[in-house]
Amino acid sequence: MRIMLDKSLAVGSQLEIEAINGSDVIQLTSTLAAQCGYSMESDPWGNTKVFTSLSGCYVDNQMDATFSLSIRLRMYGNGLLQPVEHDVNKVCSYSPWASREILCDRNYMEVSTLMVATMAPVKTLKGLKFQQDTLTNTILEAGAQNSIWKIAFHVPEMKVMLLKDFLMSGYGAMTTPKRLVLRSPYNMAETYTEEVAGVPMEVFSVSTYYKEISGLTVIDSTAACPTGGVLFTDEVITWHVPRRISPLISGSVNILDTHMGIDGQRLDKAKMAARQYKLSVTSTHIVIEVPVGSPDGYYKSHVLNDEYHMTFTIEPMLEFLWSAANTQTDTRYKVLFPITTPMMLRPPQVTDYTVPEQKVFDVLLGPFLHDVELLNVNFSVGVLTVAECNARGFDVQEHRFANDSKTFSLRVPFSDAVVQKHNPDPLTTSYYLTMLFGLLILPEQTVFQYFAEVEASLADVVLPTITGSCDQKNFYVSVKYGSGQDNFQTMMRHAGSWRELDPELAHRYSLTKNGTHFSVVVPHLSPDSAFEVVHSKSVRARVDMLLVQTPNMWKLNDFSLACFFPLTTTECYSNGTMTALAVKVESAINLDTAQLTLRDESCKPAFSSDRFALFSFNLNSCGTTRSFYDNIMVYENEVAVPHSTRKQSLAVPEYRHKVSCYYLLNNTKTVEFRTRPRMNDPIADPGVGHLVVQMGLSKDSSYEDFYQTEDYPVSKVLRQPLYFEVRLMQPTGAQIQLVLENCWATLHEDRTSLPSWDLIVDSCVNLDDRYLTVFHPVTADSGVQTPSHVKRFSIKMFTFTSDETVVKGQIFVHCDAVLCDTNKPDGLCSGQCSNPRKNVKPSRPVDSRRGRRDAESSLRRQHKVSSGRIIL
Repeated sequence: MRIMLDKSLAVGSQLEIEAINGSDVIQLTSTLAAQCGYSMESDPWGNTKVFTSLSGCYVDNQMDATFSLSIRLRMYGNGLLQPVEHDVNKVCSYSPWASREILCDRNYMEVSTLMVATMAPVKTLKGLKFQQDTLTNTILEAGAQNSIWKIAFHVPEMKVMLLKDFLMSGYGAMTTPKRLVLRSPYNMAETYTEEVAGVPMEVFSVSTYYKEISGLTVIDSTAACPTGGVLFTDEVITWHVPRRISPLISGSVNILDTHMGIDGQRLDKAKMAARQYKLSVTSTHIVIEVPVGSPDGYYKSHVLNDEYHMTFTIEPMLEFLWSAANTQTDTRYKVLFPITTPMMLRPPQVTDYTVPEQKVFDVLLGPFLHDVELLNVNFSVGVLTVAECNARGFDVQEHRFANDSKTFSLRVPFSDAVVQKHNPDPLTTSYYLTMLFGLLILPEQTVFQYFAEVEASLADVVLPTITGSCDQKNFYVSVKYGSGQDNFQTMMRHAGSWRELDPELAHRYSLTKNGTHFSVVVPHLSPDSAFEVVHSKSVRARVDMLLVQTPNMWKLNDFSLACFFPLTTTECYSNGTMTALAVKVESAINLDTAQLTLRDESCKPAFSSDRFALFSFNLNSCGTTRSFYDNIMVYENEVAVPHSTRKQSLAVPEYRHKVSCYYLLNNTKTVEFRTRPRMNDPIADPGVGHLVVQMGLSKDSSYEDFYQTEDYPVSKVLRQPLYFEVRLMQPTGAQIQLVLENCWATLHEDRTSLPSWDLIVDSCVNLDDRYLTVFHPVTADSGVQTPSHVKRFSIKMFTFTSDETVVKGQIFVHCDAVLCDTNKPDGLCSGQCSNPRKNVKPSRPVDSRRGRRDAESSLRRQHKVSSGRIIL
């Protein structure tokens, strides 16, 4: 008998089966179930099959023809206040019975034998002999007639048990009106294993002594059940059962009938053909073939070594009937044999359906079985549940199919922060999406993960563009951002090489910007313009700009703008003098203007800079020649690099610039002037310019190798020395002296932030500091031309604390530097720490600095410098 319990009724997670025997209710434990002929099979989702032998305990047997059973299914757990019960009554009929019926169920073997009244005067069982009188006396002492007396096991050593001991050992024994039924669980001490035609079988073999009124009957009973014989491929399960089961058969047999079934129910030929089941008989075996994936079985998901596997489970039944040769007895042999395949590796696949032009990743993960759920996805920014993914704008869906499989789809926009991107070339963007799928197998709640990565490339980069114009004094350059916004460096050509448009240079050129553009104003006389051609009244200058993508240093755009600007290079005066301005052009980039002379090499420039040389001379000197043309008198000279200088070095370029003055021979001019006394002596206007002061961090006390911008932040160990240098960058006269007025350290980059700690106060070290700042002497060498322009000091690495707890392992060091005129010493300008004194306890307000002096003093100029981040 078979009873099916659908999972929809299994409202609890625990199931108990109870047999109803009149007014008694008996719980069928696993031990009692095997002893009494009950078995249960459940799939992982609660679909349950209960099988009961027609000869089982608590089954009402009416003349071995009609059988009635009442059982109670009790379900509890999962927070139920009361158990849920279902009473089931089942009536079955069965005929005809074979002389011997053998049933192999999941947990027991059963043999049912038709009893024939035969008195055995002498019975020999494997060497054990009972005499007639002994048997008779024993029967008289045993009590009731028509009952089982003793059972002898056929094992290498004969073992005999009384019925009560047989039952207490876990075996089952009973009689019906016509039959003797014996039952044994598997793996009992008195059963044994025997290999038959290559198939392992467990054997239960006994002789039963049955008391009757007429005497003692001995009945031999044997059950043999297969425990193997299964072969697997990816497509087919093949189950072999021996055709001639030697423990059950002593001679030849004739097979009368064979049937195949599923879950204990026979299948007809049409259904077998539809399911592609095969039942065949060979000379040695009865063979059943079942396709893997048959609808009568089920797949189950598993995880092994964090890899996805599946198994297939099905329960075929084999039933065949044979008769022994030259006898009238027959045997029906029935086996219920659940089969589960070994774990089959089924790694899921990620299929990428992304169309890059749509700018959305479209991926499909699967296939999985229906018992797999998607819990979350771990992206580069963290873990998101399915609900959180959809709330973020992703599209996560589950797709089910008719074959009980499923897949999961995921759509993620390129623009989301979980998508990483980089540029393999200036015009292309590669988008990457890494995903770690968090998956769950039900109902075991087994968690596993699957990693996937997809990539898409798109030529979607819009390069920045540059435009420009000029007026009489300046270049005006505008840069429009591309799709990468301002992810590029702006370079300007300077003296034949490129330099970055850093914040200082941007301030000098009045950089302004918004969300789409930035622009600069570059004077045509600035160091970043190049002079191409010089005329007597104008100069053609050019500015070059280059946009470079970081960090790949790809050239995104380059731009050159050349314009003519008014510039008078030659002035002729009526008093017989002239001035000539020599301009260093791009073709003579290595020219030193101080080396230029007139034809008379003793006539040197009255003034020279890195780009100009100014000559002022009388027309009758410096090798000036005079020529006459009609009514015009022409004076000519030439600015050039002396031949002797070029001869000394091939690196000196050739440079020639002719200058001329024209005078009319017959021309008269009248000059009228008046004089008045001068009230005051003339004074010079203050010069205006920029002096750059920089702070550097040396790698050691030699001050030869300094950390560069890209090296920051710099990591240092606690109390490790830090060597700082503050330097005036432009070469100026030795009368300029640099003095460090105040230096301090802060936790944050803002020089006015708190907390802070003083290192140098009023040009002297902070005497209240436990580890004093140390000044290092500076001497002239290859790295230092003017020692008065450089100051060096060292401190020991420290960190700020609050209540004995480290606040954060980083510091920034700042200094106020003062440039002094050594010809007018005063106060600070008397020298570094010229007036040492004991400091008060350092305390630096946010908006002030101790010892701050008037930055606009005529004797000095103050500069502010800071180091990069130094971490502990």
